[in-house]
Parts: sequence; structure tokens; C-alpha cells
Amino acid sequence: MIDDASMTALIRRSFPDAQVEIWDRTGTMDHFDVLIRSKLFAGKSPLDRHRMVEKALAEARADGRIHALAIRTELLET
Repeated sequence: MIDDASMTALIRRSFPDAQVEIWDRTGTMDHFDVLIRSKLFAGKSPLDRHRMVEKALAEARADGRIHALAIRTELLET
């Protein structure tokens, strides 16, 4: 299990400018939908963006804190 603040902190290590929204899909704190907005997504394909987020959350995926994850990314506009 992982709480929203911990997941946001993991994401912001890789995306310091990120706006992060998290939804716990099941109430078990291990199945999530996330929306991440960041300027670092500029010029990246949707697949590359997804890989970037997966890399940022790899530690929590590997130790089982995150079991299921649906990722949505958007370019953060200034």
C-alpha cells in the first residue's frame, strides 16, 4: 500500500514541476489512476511518457506497494 503523498513524492523526484492527481480505484491503496502534467513531457510520445512515469514509480511497483496503475499524462502549459 502507498498513500497519495508518498506516490506524489516519488513522481516529483523525476518530475519536479508535476501537477499530480491520484484516484484510488478500489479503496485498497494499491490500485490507482494517475494524471500527471509536466513540462518534461514536451516532445515525447505517449509511450515514452508512460515509460517515464513507470520508471519514476518502479520502486513502488517492485515492492508491491502499487499493484495496478492506469497512467494519463498531459503537457503542462505555462
